[in-house]
Amino acid sequence: MEEKVRTRFAPSPTGFMHIGNLRTCLYAYLFAKQHGGDFVLRIEDTDRERYVEGAIDVIYRTLKTAGIEHDEGPDKDKGYGPYVQSERKSIYLEYAKKLIDLGGAYYCFCTKERLASLGGDNEAGVHKYDKHCLSLSKEEVQEKLAAGVPYVIRQNIPTEGVSEYDDMVFGHISVPNADMEDNILIKSDGMPTYNFANVVDDHLMKINYVIRGIEYLSSTPKYNLMYDAFGWERPHYMHLSPIMKDAQRKLSKRYGDANFEDFLAKGYLPEAIVNYIALLGWSPKNNDEKLSMQELIDQFSVDGLSKSPSIFDEAKMRWLNGRYIKELTPAQFVEKARAFLDASAVNGKYDYEKIAKLLIPRVETFGEIAEKVEPLAEFKEYNPTMFEHKKMKITMPLALSSLLACREVLPSVEDWTDETLKARLNDLAAELGVKTGQVFLPLRLAITGAATTPGGATEMAELFGKEETLKRLDFSISLLQKALAL
Repeated sequence: MEEKVRTRFAPSPTGFMHIGNLRTCLYAYLFAKQHGGDFVLRIEDTDRERYVEGAIDVIYRTLKTAGIEHDEGPDKDKGYGPYVQSERKSIYLEYAKKLIDLGGAYYCFCTKERLASLGGDNEAGVHKYDKHCLSLSKEEVQEKLAAGVPYVIRQNIPTEGVSEYDDMVFGHISVPNADMEDNILIKSDGMPTYNFANVVDDHLMKINYVIRGIEYLSSTPKYNLMYDAFGWERPHYMHLSPIMKDAQRKLSKRYGDANFEDFLAKGYLPEAIVNYIALLGWSPKNNDEKLSMQELIDQFSVDGLSKSPSIFDEAKMRWLNGRYIKELTPAQFVEKARAFLDASAVNGKYDYEKIAKLLIPRVETFGEIAEKVEPLAEFKEYNPTMFEHKKMKITMPLALSSLLACREVLPSVEDWTDETLKARLNDLAAELGVKTGQVFLPLRLAITGAATTPGGATEMAELFGKEETLKRLDFSISLLQKALAL
């Protein structure tokens, strides 16, 4: 590519960051970085009714957390600013008036009542504007402007012919001009609509690759007509297939689907979320599934983009997240999962890094921590019939015999680690002539008092420490002895 690639992400500050928006952002970032180009952040806040206080902070926070660094934006002006549309109002009006002079737009003074009186001319009964004000003379227009009559500025779309372009994903797109409407470019409050602002901004900011959702595929010819009327070079277009909740419904911000920060709160790692959404609609050539940001940059390709919708599968993302967790060291796990550990039953009770060693191979999200460590919350009297295990041929008497043997050998173990304890208990099983499970299972139950635990017998013993382990073992031996004496 001879021209320097410039892409943009232009979210509206209307709330949280939807997964679909984040994927569009990610692809624009990957494409720019792969080609040594610039990735621009622009805030499209012209719809003031939908503006949500604090939403711009959410955008910045999401990009930072996701590892997507913009080269330009409201906080990094490289000479193309302002990068917030509400601060560019005068620019749009200037270019709208130029477009009127070029014949690509016109003033419309129609009242709401007149617009409502227009009959629907399609199956949906939508009122298509009839170009009524296009026939006004320059003198009539000036009179109305001088009199302060409210107006909008509409695009003047030809009524005949076809508008066409080539999309990088979907190929040749052709739309009859008769199917398009003279949409509003400047609203009565002087603010631009998306239809106009994005064209002006993309041109002035030298955006030459526009990457966005498929919902704009058929309306892009309207934008191209404006580029042509101004005599500007059209950008390249890359439209993306939708992400679906299921076969019938798209993921939707309206229904609270797939908020990036909600997934963080559920215990997903940001790099795993980014990795997963990159694969929703794009396939790397080598079919790798776990990819770092640099690997995504290196491997991203337009020919890997799918024309078909993608189904958001949280179970698959959870599995991928688990792969990331399994690569963490205990210290890294504690650093990333500290909030979840602090909110769990083990807060202040155990060494977090020792707990991390137990959890790393056993959880797929940090959200599972609370449930996994619940058995560690307290040690109290339990039903000794829990020791009965038909499959492993363990009875309560056998369990008691095994625990008494453990009580004899464990005090002599000086290196109180999982590895050393495991070796000693394996030897004990051989000495007793029983299966290893008939030693390990009773011991795990005896020192935890729980059927399900976040680790095996020796892992739990290491976590509790020697003194606490022997104390619990004594309690369980006494419990079993009482039960068998009845």
